[in-house]
Amino acid sequence: MEDSLREEREIMKVCLLAGQIMLQSGAETYRVEDTMMRIASSYGIDHTHSYMTPTGIIFSLEDPQPMTRLNRITERTTNLYKIDRVNTLSRKISQGGMTIGEAYRELQEIDRTRAIYPLWLNVLMAALASGCFLIMFQGTWSDFIPAMLAGGIGYYCSVLLHRLIPVKFFAEFSGASMIGLCAVLFVKYGFGQARDIIVISSVMPLVPGLLITNAIRDLMAGHLVSGLSKGAEAFITSFAIGAGIAFMLSFQ
Repeated sequence: MEDSLREEREIMKVCLLAGQIMLQSGAETYRVEDTMMRIASSYGIDHTHSYMTPTGIIFSLEDPQPMTRLNRITERTTNLYKIDRVNTLSRKISQGGMTIGEAYRELQEIDRTRAIYPLWLNVLMAALASGCFLIMFQGTWSDFIPAMLAGGIGYYCSVLLHRLIPVKFFAEFSGASMIGLCAVLFVKYGFGQARDIIVISSVMPLVPGLLITNAIRDLMAGHLVSGLSKGAEAFITSFAIGAGIAFMLSFQ
């Protein structure tokens, strides 16, 4: 009996850690629940229940002994690399290729993994994406470099301020304000031409596209609380970006 309870606790720890990593990395709610249930089923526990919101996971096992645990989610980001690694691990477990201890140790390693791309590369890609968005929005090639600079500077400021002050609204507001300031200065001194297109293109790396998509997918899958919560977070993020741009352009 004691061995059975110990094994059940270990399975619970594996399921909760897998779900926590996925939820913190931006996975959809139904994907997280499905992964946790599949892992538990692979280790011989078929009767499980889960309930989660963007800020917490409640997971329950019925057999052989009823057990319920709660994990608090304190930070959320977008990391598809971690989601892919947990999904791959889940498939290995389903195929019977890993013990509970091996699975937990690998999940801990995944959880400790930091950003696989350095900040300078993320800033560079944000700048390049801003320039490409400008062309997509039918801007002129003469504004390509200004859009790149504004997008890169705004993205860098957003990330840096979020590290200093972990308030997402403030970081996005500041990043958008910096983009608006750059666009105004570029046009004022003749380095850029179409201020509006530069602004629209440069804020695209800050737009919460994945969050909006996940909110819609969760609502369609019937996870109303998670869908509405993510939708509200996406709305606040969009409002922060718009307010930052409006604040800077109001001085014109």
